[in-house]
Amino acid sequence: MPMPPEFEELARKVNNWGRWGDDDEIGTLNLITPEVVARGAACVKRGRTFSLAIPLSLDGPQLGFIPGRINPLRTMVAINRPLTGDPDQFCSSDDIVVMALQAATHWDSLAHVSYAGRLYNGFPAASITDRGAAHCGIDKIAAIVGRGVLLDAARALGVERLEPGYALTADDLDAAEERARLKVTAGDIVLLRTGQITHLKAGDKMGYAYPNPGPSLQTVEWFRNHDVAALATDSLTFEVYPSERADLPLPVHLLHLVEMGMTQGQNFDLEELAADCADDGVHEFLLEASPQPFVGGLGTPVNPVAVK
Repeated sequence: MPMPPEFEELARKVNNWGRWGDDDEIGTLNLITPEVVARGAACVKRGRTFSLAIPLSLDGPQLGFIPGRINPLRTMVAINRPLTGDPDQFCSSDDIVVMALQAATHWDSLAHVSYAGRLYNGFPAASITDRGAAHCGIDKIAAIVGRGVLLDAARALGVERLEPGYALTADDLDAAEERARLKVTAGDIVLLRTGQITHLKAGDKMGYAYPNPGPSLQTVEWFRNHDVAALATDSLTFEVYPSERADLPLPVHLLHLVEMGMTQGQNFDLEELAADCADDGVHEFLLEASPQPFVGGLGTPVNPVAVK
């Protein structure tokens, strides 16, 4: 079934295929130049750090909606095992974990979604096999580090948490940018706060998962026009869910990942950082959020760290 004409028109407007060459596999992360990294480093004034990751545990955010996407299952494979057989000498304990790469705080690779048989930059969706992604996998990304910008959409709209299913608009992003007293510029890594993570922190996983506030189709051109390098939110679905149109499921994923080549992050815990930004009025920082280089990976867990 073809996409609606409105979607196709928007896709043409924001498309980045060929912008960094026909063989490019990292999309808008090309915008993070050495100068952008240096700009991020210059944001460090106090040396205070904020981890933006949720805990990796069996009690994670996944509820079984997506088959196989399990929360981290950690088990022990050795407990105080003596190397030589003598327990008074060197002993070690080891553990092992099985998890979905998108189970907790994570980045999606550009190969995570496709439509019409295509990935970002025209690579064929058929290039994804049981060995993973031959193109646009998470291992193609060497680092994600630069100037992070917090857009606190919830506080910009006068609330602590956006209403479930609230569809953010470009005007809402402008309001969040104005509240932050800065301009989002090319190569920035944007962290978008909706307040949705507070459901999960309170133990209400179902409330966290459905419905979700988040970016709508009305925001896609905003991120493209600002040349954002990567975007992360504090919700499970990243974009507004249920989707705005019943005939167009998760369209923001398709436009960001396939058309724009913009890496998406989900389940980022922005609460402590946002409280500090609200307190000192500074919404820019150095962000280090580099992926684990899983070969052929469609995503990766990450412990993003903001430094102010």
